[in-house]
Amino acid sequence: MPPLVLLTGATGYIGGRLVPRLLEAGYRVRCLVRSADKARARPWAADSRVEIVEADFHDERALRAAMGSGAVAAYYLVHSMMAAGPRYRQHDRELAGTFARAVDAAGVGRIIYLGGLGETGDGLSEHLASRREVESSLASTPVPVTVLRAAMIIGSGSASFEILRYLVERLPVMVTPRWVHTECQPIAVRDVLRYLVQCLSVPDTIGRTLDIGGPDVLTYRALMDVMANSLHLRPRVIVPVPILTPHLSSLWIHLVTPISHRIARPLAEGLRNRVVCRNEDAVRLMPGERLTVAAAISAALGRRQSADVETAWSDAGPMPGDPDWAGGRVFTDVRSIRVSAPADAVFRVITRIGGDHGYFGSDWLWRLRGVMDRLAGGPGLRRGRRDPERLAYGEAVDFWRVTAVEANQRLELRAEMRLPGEATLTFEVLEQPATVDANEAQAASRGTIVRQTARFKPRGLAGIAYWYAVLPLHGIVFDRMLRGIRAVAERDMAESCYHARGSRITETGARDG
Repeated sequence: MPPLVLLTGATGYIGGRLVPRLLEAGYRVRCLVRSADKARARPWAADSRVEIVEADFHDERALRAAMGSGAVAAYYLVHSMMAAGPRYRQHDRELAGTFARAVDAAGVGRIIYLGGLGETGDGLSEHLASRREVESSLASTPVPVTVLRAAMIIGSGSASFEILRYLVERLPVMVTPRWVHTECQPIAVRDVLRYLVQCLSVPDTIGRTLDIGGPDVLTYRALMDVMANSLHLRPRVIVPVPILTPHLSSLWIHLVTPISHRIARPLAEGLRNRVVCRNEDAVRLMPGERLTVAAAISAALGRRQSADVETAWSDAGPMPGDPDWAGGRVFTDVRSIRVSAPADAVFRVITRIGGDHGYFGSDWLWRLRGVMDRLAGGPGLRRGRRDPERLAYGEAVDFWRVTAVEANQRLELRAEMRLPGEATLTFEVLEQPATVDANEAQAASRGTIVRQTARFKPRGLAGIAYWYAVLPLHGIVFDRMLRGIRAVAERDMAESCYHARGSRITETGARDG
């Protein structure tokens, strides 16, 4: 039987890509996750060698039970910046200690941790200091720990890559902190994954701390020039100033890029530290070709342009539980429309919502709402979506999160924008709707009904005021959205029928000839 490894963070950026690489290398994978439904939405979840187990990472006994027995290694890819806010440092330290004790009790052979590259000693940013504390917590038991320390990871969908791309793409002139002159050694995500897998078969990596990086060492200013060249843009004008603090930098990154200020601040703070490999031990122990910065950026841009982004930074983070709609007044806005197309065709259209495709009408109003949300500290529309055609449970779509997907039947989005309450937007595709009005009843037999339900549970008077303030806009944006869905679905249906007729005519002509 193939050896078993435990994996945390399987629904995150690195973990989601690591699973198929471990399978290719001949391992079985037991994914310890907070949300099994979110993990089951991944394409690798159906593989018989993958086991998905829900685990409470705060409960040592429950975590030990979820680990089972027989694992040769356990990957620790948990990071709580998105979930724990200002307390993330303490939270990460406590989770790592709980995990280490559970691993020790389960008899796992080793722990493998992906940490942050950077100088040691005093003067570390809070972000890098937190990574060092996690390393210490993981090493608090007799189980040996392999630490791979990486700096900026360049790959389609990574937070660092998206910050760099947006800044360079949108700003021909940039006022930056002095850290643009700091040296760094970025690494391609495919090389990170190779090291994570390869270290399993290299005994000399057990109990070692290894710096991993690409072949290039350059300043962040030079890195911006490489990105501009890859995007076929003129070199950006960079104006470093000493007064731009990490806090101000994070707010600026929040406004210009899709990255939340909560994530941007520790990343911005970390940029002030020189992050260069101290030795070549990792290259010696795990030899292999490494992508240059230019090649890594080109590969990431190519993945993005072909809509082949395997995982994204926004995949990470906890899934909210279903709201307690019974615990107070809930406002609802229900609308429906008949579409002359089958349910599967209509559902395919609905799942294109957001991202570059937009919202089927009144897009300028949605963009305005996105700008307002960014200014208020929310994600806005800039997170986009990972795939232009498909949606999976737990994925981010602009300022929404997918909280339910039932193929050809139902899509539910939960709002992650800054709101004085909890909001969801649900689409139901009904070929035989359970409840229809007199006008719908006759039409239902000739097509599909799309029912759209907006729910809002207000928090206090501010929430109630907000609902009534935006209610008039619902008549514009939601009605146009439904009409847009109908127009696109019926157009796709007509084009499909046209091509089908053309194919039959061609076949008939060929037989007659």
